[in-house]
Amino acid sequence: MKTLDESVSAQKNSVQFETLYEQYASDVLRMAYFYLADRHKAEDVCQDVFVKLYTHGHTIEPGKEKAWLLRVTVNSCRDLWRGAWLRRVVLGAPTLEMIPAQDETIEKREEKEELMRAVNKLPGAFRETVLLHYYQGLGISEIAQMLDLPEGTISSRLSRARKKLEVLLKEEATGV
Repeated sequence: MKTLDESVSAQKNSVQFETLYEQYASDVLRMAYFYLADRHKAEDVCQDVFVKLYTHGHTIEPGKEKAWLLRVTVNSCRDLWRGAWLRRVVLGAPTLEMIPAQDETIEKREEKEELMRAVNKLPGAFRETVLLHYYQGLGISEIAQMLDLPEGTISSRLSRARKKLEVLLKEEATGV
């Protein structure tokens, strides 16, 4: 039988979990979707990440929840990509299913799609750094801490990724 303290602690953890889910589920789903380019796989990853949060949430340092969630998301996506089946099936799949905003023009939507295609062509290390920095709004030091890498490495990856994106976008524009 549970004691009163255990019951109160379980209820507190449940409320904390729900709060974190409401705050960060869309960020986790978006990150997984950008990484995998498959909504169903992204939803599976999102669910797995929050199961891990529920089971290991007590070990997360307060204030570092988003970084922990995104790190687990990236790792889960990497694990999926390592599977040969997924690489064969998903490679070449449409990379972005966007519903345009009401005020978004067709040209603007096409630019976003073109950019996402280019981002998805980047090598994994560059792609995840770009997604964390530009799509999740994390700073270089936050990404470095999350990926357990030096800040210089993250800065270098961002710089190289921008150069590669420029080349990829020029190639796509010229049809090469």
